[in-house]
This record gives sequence, C-alpha cells and structure tokens, in this order.
Amino acid sequence: MIYVSEEESAAMVTHELAFEAVRRALEAAASDQSGVFPAVLGHSSEPTNRFSVKSGWSAQLTGVKVGSFWSGNPAIGLPRHNSTIVLLDQHTGRLSAVIEAGKVNAFRTAAADAVAADLLARHNARVLAIFGSGNQATYEVAALARIRPIAEVLVVSRPSERLDAFVEQIARTGLGARIASAEEAVTAADIVVTATPSREPLFDAAWVGPGTHIVSMGSDAPGKHELPTELYPRASLFCDLLSQSIEIGDFQHARQKIEAGMLAVTPIGDVIEGRAAGRQSDEEITVFDSSGISLQDLFMADTLIRAKAQLS
Repeated sequence: MIYVSEEESAAMVTHELAFEAVRRALEAAASDQSGVFPAVLGHSSEPTNRFSVKSGWSAQLTGVKVGSFWSGNPAIGLPRHNSTIVLLDQHTGRLSAVIEAGKVNAFRTAAADAVAADLLARHNARVLAIFGSGNQATYEVAALARIRPIAEVLVVSRPSERLDAFVEQIARTGLGARIASAEEAVTAADIVVTATPSREPLFDAAWVGPGTHIVSMGSDAPGKHELPTELYPRASLFCDLLSQSIEIGDFQHARQKIEAGMLAVTPIGDVIEGRAAGRQSDEEITVFDSSGISLQDLFMADTLIRAKAQLS
C-alpha cells in the first residue's frame, strides 16, 4: 500500500502538475470510460464540522475523496480544510493508496477553473474579479494568472483583516490588486470567479458585459447559489459533469430548464476532445459551473504517486 503524507503531497504539487492531471480527468469525465457517483454530504456531532465524500472510476483508477471543513481547527493550529484520497486496487478492491491532500485539493480545484478558462476566456483577458478572500481565492488567482495575462485583480468580499491580507498577498506577486464593489468588479472584469459559500446570487446579470468568462466555484452543495440565473439565456454554458452540476453545482437553480432542453450545457471535456466548441467569438459570454468531481482527485492522486516514484 502506498502512502503519501500531507507534507509530501504539498511539496510535490504545482499549478503545472495540477493543470495537466485535472485536464485529463475532465477529458475522462466526458467519455464512457469513467463514472462518477453522487456526492455524499455529512457532518460530525458538531454540525459546523462538515465533510463530503466523492467517488468514481476510470479505466485505470477507482477511489474516493473525503473533503472536510472543521471550523475550529485554526484555534489548534490546523487548517479548516482537509482532504484525503483513497485509491482501491482495480482487481481486488483492496486498499492501494492513501494520499493526504489538503493543499493538493486547493490546487486541483483551481486547476479545473484554469483548464476551462484556457478554453473559454478571451486570450487577452487582463482583469480578474474574484468574489471571496478565503483559502481557495489565492490559488484561483495564481492558476488563472498562469494561463492568461492577468494584470489587475478586483476583490469583492466582506471587510475583514483576512480581506486586507489577501489583497496585500496578491499585490506582492506583482499583480495590481484592490478591493472593489460587486458592480464595479463585474462591470470591469474579463474573468469573474465566485469562491464563496453564498446561498443567493452575488451580482446582477445586467452587469456582465460581452466577452466575459464566469466561473462558479463555491457552489458544491444543495442550496448554494452564486450566479444569477437570468444570465444563463445570454451565455454559453459549460460544466465539469452535468449530472453533478444540476444536483450540487450552481446549475441546480436552472435544472428544470436544462432538463427540458431550454438551456444547453456542454461538458468541458467535450471541448477538450474537440467534440464541442468552446468560445466562438470575443463577444460571447461563457459560464463554467465547477462543482468539483471525484475524477479530478483520482487523477491528482495517480499523478502524485508517479511523481513520488520518480523522486525515490
């Protein structure tokens, strides 16, 4: 049995590694050579301590990812977010590998949004608006700045010391960064990323200009809601996996229209494979619902195991 500790996985993971692994996972998700099972959401005896279980399979991999959010961890010097990936032997079902992947999970999530943006955002996208200033926001900015010439980051979040620290952190990377209102940020942005636990739309659809690319990343459970549904008829819609997107992603709020054929949604894997078009004009508005699928975790785990073997 292979074991990769949090320290090892955090030392090995990079945005480049995550991008390639997640791209392969999204490609696999759009094929008939993989499967993803419904996410299971739970909590401990303390309801604020939450976890999700995501599982799936591909031709080479079978396994589970357990992602947790333990609200009181900072008080004992631990991060709130943690992640563990378990791989099973394809032939026997016995334990094959355990990968502690708290930091890896942040790279993996940002990588999915970068893969989609590389296909859907305008090539000259320079202004990024990000809603939220939590742990994930830092990774989102870095992943997107790697694949587009981002020069300015507009941050929309509640006033706090964490918000101020986040803006300073982004500025230290050489990007222009400042706090903005929701309307100012969306109106000016080439790319909008929502990385929040919101349960109501974060901005007005009328603020979105032609050519904008929008990512909903925070909607990963029933009831979460970041994007205005009024935007969807004006946009080209994409997702990581439709069956999950309409259950726990932001497209859950347009499920009836999607299932009735009134709104078309394209899996991003079909764009990767060339079976469907991505952005088709500079005026097109594109939306990517990034609900986070288990195949991303399985492919990340496999890539990290291979990287560890090369270091041995």
